[in-house]
Amino acid sequence: MSRIIKTEDTGRKAKLEAFDRLLTIMDELRLNCPWDKKQTMDTLRHLTIEETYELSHSIIEGDLQEVKKELGDIMLHLVFYAKIADEQKAFDIADVLNGLCDKLVHRHPHIYGEVTVDNEEEVKQNWERLKLKEKGNTSVLGGVPSGLPALIKAMRIQEKARGVGFDWEEKEQVWEKVEEEMQEFRNEFDVRLNKPVDAEKATAEFGDLLFSLVNYARFVDINPEEALERTNRKFIRRFQYLESQSQLDGKKIADMTLAEMDSYWNEAKKLI
Repeated sequence: MSRIIKTEDTGRKAKLEAFDRLLTIMDELRLNCPWDKKQTMDTLRHLTIEETYELSHSIIEGDLQEVKKELGDIMLHLVFYAKIADEQKAFDIADVLNGLCDKLVHRHPHIYGEVTVDNEEEVKQNWERLKLKEKGNTSVLGGVPSGLPALIKAMRIQEKARGVGFDWEEKEQVWEKVEEEMQEFRNEFDVRLNKPVDAEKATAEFGDLLFSLVNYARFVDINPEEALERTNRKFIRRFQYLESQSQLDGKKIADMTLAEMDSYWNEAKKLI
């Protein structure tokens, strides 16, 4: 039998009061502030995307105070969208929250129903099956947003397929696939052969190689998007060290040889 498990929280009243305060301020801003009165869902959309990336950055940096700040910015946007929809008589924040709660209860039958699961993987599989039924998708992959960045989309596609059992059994098999795709890419783009490259084929093979690497990352519990972003930030810090230190030595980076730049880069690698 479905049931809601209430957990004890001595700070619940303060949390509810804080949320009510936010709703009140949102009402006042929408009524009185020229900028807030002018906003629509379309004008807020790109700002929300920006705030989400800023939250991601603060999480990667491990800055919890910034995480708190960015969560507040995103919370404002969520309340803003609901306020606009309420004005249009479409839905309000209560509808949003109750809809979310109903979905969570429905998709956790092992908590609120009679279903038994043995591990996290079975939870994921149940979630995907229920989601497929709810949305009426004809394809398991129908729920993957088309606008996702390609690297994240590859990961979500693979997770969706795994949810219905379409996946490799062992990580060794996945690595063999990586090596196979690497060889196929090399065959299309081998600089040693000094022959014209078929750009279309090379691009296709490189895509296959990236997809297989994302697959292997998933098998060894690495988030490829996070891994690449960490490397991006590491490169930026090291390159900025190269710029600042060479400038202190009276050098202009545009006039330096690659060997000179490598010297500073190797110093940066020891420090960063």
